[in-house]
Amino acid sequence: MSENITEYRNENTKNIDLLSTIDIVRKINEEDKLVALAIEDELPNIAKAIDMIAKQFLMGGRLYYFGAGTSGRIGVLDASECPPTFGAPADMVTGIIAGGDTALRNAVEGAEDNFDLGVKDASCLTDMDVCVAISASGNPKYLLGVLSQAEKANCRTIALTCNHNAAILEEAGLGICVEVGPEVIAGSSRMKAGTVQKMVLNMLSTGAMIKIGKTYENFMIDLMPTNEKLKDRAIRIVAEIAEVNHATALQTLLDCGWEVKTAILMLKCKLNKEQAETVLKKNCGVLRRALNSLTKI
Repeated sequence: MSENITEYRNENTKNIDLLSTIDIVRKINEEDKLVALAIEDELPNIAKAIDMIAKQFLMGGRLYYFGAGTSGRIGVLDASECPPTFGAPADMVTGIIAGGDTALRNAVEGAEDNFDLGVKDASCLTDMDVCVAISASGNPKYLLGVLSQAEKANCRTIALTCNHNAAILEEAGLGICVEVGPEVIAGSSRMKAGTVQKMVLNMLSTGAMIKIGKTYENFMIDLMPTNEKLKDRAIRIVAEIAEVNHATALQTLLDCGWEVKTAILMLKCKLNKEQAETVLKKNCGVLRRALNSLTKI
């Protein structure tokens, strides 16, 4: 078993049980400040991972997150946010947690130590996909099973961990290792390590979606307006990009079935719904490319 530095004791918080409440939260805050700085050292590898994921997306591949416990839950969280945020198909980004959906709310004993379960859960992988194995310690047998099956499927693999001794770093094609030191409470990897994982997965999914044209400037133009908040956001996005008032933006969105990119093209380029949809289709749904194609005519 590889040495697990995520279990080390934090010398800065040895007497945390004797502190006042305000000093407890100050200690936690001091430790949390280390996270973003630690990630900075791994930005080149994170960028490589984003380019890998985006390339596979453009080829029709999918992104899978695998993890146990906190890591699995964070993976499921990031995956579940991609459809409403980027209008991504439900199976484009998938989070799988050791022990199944029951493990999202309850501990499933032994799941992270089950190599064969990892192999079974990873049977969905193909040579078109990208598999991200997530673990603070990087040593669960479950993830070694996942990576073993991924290799058989010729699937691209990424390991995300907070331990340079992690076994998954040796098995994955690309490693992202962000060491943040011992936790405030020894071994409580839902804290700094969990924050690391959330921040890096934010970068992976968001970066890849940007690379394949799911944004225009910093607007989420492929969002799915499924509630009042998102409908209001869609109106504001269309109004700002197309430089029209909110009433005009709303009416155009109603006319085109709340398709944000279609509405923008209709307004900016004086097209009807069918014409805008045709231009988008010719440009693979990428708004900036579609706009550029029309300005060159």
